[in-house]
Amino acid sequence: MNDFLQKRLNELAAVRQKVLLGGGPDKIEKQHAQGKLTARERIECLLDMDSFMETHMLAAHAVDMPGDGLICGTGRIDGRKVFVYSQDRTVRGGSIGVEHGYKMYRTIEHALEMRVPLIGLHDSPGARLPNSEELEWLGQRKRSIFSNISDKHGGSVFYPNTLGSGVIPQISAIVGSCGGISVYSPALTDFVYMVDDISHMFITGPMVVKMVTGEEISMDDLGGAKVHSQVTGCCDFRMPDEKTLYAEIRRLLSFLPSNCDHAPPACQSRDDPDRICTELNDMVPPSPNKSYDMHRVIESLVDNRDFLEVKKEFAPEIIVGFGRMDGQTIGFVANQPMVKAGALTVDSSDKQARFIRFCDCFNIPIAMLVDTPAYMPGSEQEHAGIIRHGAKVLYALCEATVPRIVLILRKAYGGGNLGMGVLPGLGSDMVLYWPIMETGILGADQSVMLLYGKDPDFHTPGWLDKKLSEYRETYANPIYDVSSNINVEDVISPAESRKYLIRAFEMLAGKKSCRPEKRHGNIPL
Repeated sequence: MNDFLQKRLNELAAVRQKVLLGGGPDKIEKQHAQGKLTARERIECLLDMDSFMETHMLAAHAVDMPGDGLICGTGRIDGRKVFVYSQDRTVRGGSIGVEHGYKMYRTIEHALEMRVPLIGLHDSPGARLPNSEELEWLGQRKRSIFSNISDKHGGSVFYPNTLGSGVIPQISAIVGSCGGISVYSPALTDFVYMVDDISHMFITGPMVVKMVTGEEISMDDLGGAKVHSQVTGCCDFRMPDEKTLYAEIRRLLSFLPSNCDHAPPACQSRDDPDRICTELNDMVPPSPNKSYDMHRVIESLVDNRDFLEVKKEFAPEIIVGFGRMDGQTIGFVANQPMVKAGALTVDSSDKQARFIRFCDCFNIPIAMLVDTPAYMPGSEQEHAGIIRHGAKVLYALCEATVPRIVLILRKAYGGGNLGMGVLPGLGSDMVLYWPIMETGILGADQSVMLLYGKDPDFHTPGWLDKKLSEYRETYANPIYDVSSNINVEDVISPAESRKYLIRAFEMLAGKKSCRPEKRHGNIPL
């Protein structure tokens, strides 16, 4: 080897070693003292061992900003290719400069070009403000702070995020205090993870809030993981620590395809597809006014009781998430009678519609488990726009083309028949009943009261109970309803629900739908 090459190789090795240390040992130690991993440690936790191939590693190293505060490249999760970037708080505070933004943009582009999932690990205050030296340099040359950026920069990453929407799964993890660009981009992705105590998202932080409004509020109360999980709905998964977060991202990806052209990966199931769920016969009380936990029903139906719930803490009156049946990914949408009696609300409508649209993007069949008294009444819901938000659900249901099976467990009254896809003509492929269910404009009690409330015999002892019994056996009996209601495929035993659903989804596999050509629809927002 000649001396010149050896010199350059030594120089390259030294530069790489320096870049690997990011902002240096002191700043790494500070990161650890805050209970946070470094940008590189995060990637190591997320990806398969030794699978990471870094790109643009040497960007900005000559101006003492290793990687310009962003580590990016490709790797594998369970052997499947993904693209990932991780913001480095030890370099200029993780702020987004020119090279930093370009690297983010190109990583998203690469993921879209290769049609594989994108994962962004965010720990940044947002766009970088120039320091005094940079401002002076710009001023001397009469240049604006935007004069040296191309069209691929941190402020335009929303464009490839939007192009990738519905084409590749996009996942964001908020692993620090983030603002501006570092919250808008995650908001465009499919799923957002946060960690208790270290994750924050806001457009303006507590200091600016106090300056402008006089309100004093902590970072956690303004935009912490709990707030975004329970109040705003911006967070899909709240985690206790970072290592759990990366394990859960890996788990989520195991349910999802790499892109919209693929089916979700099938898993070899060790759970008998013909398993009879005898516990379901006693799990749901026949009385429509008694509560029970719908989670137990879902866990009985899915393989090995493995159910990944999305937005668990937001609008818990509806449950959405992923499970497998005979190794195939299924998206579940279910009313939760333990919360607001399973009524449909403004927030639950947003949660439900977005999940249905995600499943439809990525070829994930949908099971709707219905037990709802309909939409929540009252001025609070009406003034919050329940009409507009409820319309999102109808739009999502009618737009979806993936196989969809509706199973009414116990009740579906009024508008609940619309919001849960029960009525014919909304695109559901099959509607099934349990023997204890009843449906209609109103429940049996309310119907009888409305019909016979003015009858002279109404207060006669035993007369009302007799009318209720007659109504339930005649008009609210699914076994008789299915005889004339051709829109209902079958009445099935609770215990045989898993076996029936597996066979029904197998029958619907490969379903194709033809829709009018158009630029895109205009979903009510």
